[in-house]
Amino acid sequence: MIIVMKLDLTATSLEVAEVVRIAERYPGVTTQVRQIQGTSRAVTEVYLLGSTAGVPSELFEQFPGVERVIRIRERYRAIGKHDGQASAIGFEYNGLTFSQDTFHLFAGLCAVDNREHTEVMFKALQGMGLKTARAGAYKPRTSPYDFQGHGAECLPYVFELAGRYGIKVVAMEVTHESHLDEIAQALEASGQATGVMLQIGTRNAQNFELLKIVGQQTEFPVLVKRGMGITLEESLHACEYVASGGNTRIIFCLRGVKTHLGDPHRNLVDFSHVPVVRRLTRLPVCVDPSHSVGKKVRSSDGLYDIHHVTAQGIVAGANMVLVDFHPNPDRALCDGPQALMLNELQHFVEDANLVRATYLKRVELAASAASTAAPPRVG
Repeated sequence: MIIVMKLDLTATSLEVAEVVRIAERYPGVTTQVRQIQGTSRAVTEVYLLGSTAGVPSELFEQFPGVERVIRIRERYRAIGKHDGQASAIGFEYNGLTFSQDTFHLFAGLCAVDNREHTEVMFKALQGMGLKTARAGAYKPRTSPYDFQGHGAECLPYVFELAGRYGIKVVAMEVTHESHLDEIAQALEASGQATGVMLQIGTRNAQNFELLKIVGQQTEFPVLVKRGMGITLEESLHACEYVASGGNTRIIFCLRGVKTHLGDPHRNLVDFSHVPVVRRLTRLPVCVDPSHSVGKKVRSSDGLYDIHHVTAQGIVAGANMVLVDFHPNPDRALCDGPQALMLNELQHFVEDANLVRATYLKRVELAASAASTAAPPRVG
């Protein structure tokens, strides 16, 4: 059970303390109080955990400080919408808003290879009016002999250049708890030149200790990628691990699943799950077309497969796109064959915005159709 308090109440309010006191009178019931900072408001929620079946909703609904009581009907306690009873409130970070109503393009380097390429990339993004980017410093690889990323060594110039070219948020994968400290220290040394969105890669979707650690910190938002060979439910539980630690600033990323049924693409594209995740959870949804397709091939219509699968995600309501670009893919130290080139950036951005506009028109059309639909006949 979740008890949502009214807007003017904080976690330390007397009304919240009273709700906790009464709830814990019931045998087997414990409570957690969470303050969720949304895009336009902060919400205080009291979670009743344990044997709550015998706890009457009416008892709390009559409290003057309670906005509503939600019976949990899904396994995702913290991130779930619970049949539409909980709202998707989103979050703000470093001046940008992330929610199920917004859209952002995170284009850039899958793995940072040198300062020159990083600067060229960020400058190009600024030229397109983008304020978000991807830039990998830590790269888990299947082979121990492949390039693993420059790690903390590249962070100073990545953050400096991001600040210089107006990049407000950089998505960056972490694979170990020490990376959080390295990122925080480098950001501090840069004068907080930019912001970082921690990325949990597909290989770490079930690294439960890492999920707990990124959930226990609230400085950085977290992008959680779907596990490459696990179910959607198991992957959403990775987000639940993060949220249960206290960090609810989460974005869920679909990136394809590992199966030969997806051949000739690298993975089977799962972007049809965008509306499913939006319906089940409060989370903004991201798609990663580069790692879904895995190669840069052009269709007979002149568009790359990456363009097509990106469009499939956006037209279904994706709130974010994570895509690989590189100034010189032939010299890239990681995933060069799938990276788009800088002279293709403008086309990609314009195509993505075109599809986003189409999605918004689809939403308007659906709302109009629903408002004019004839009521069901009785008898």
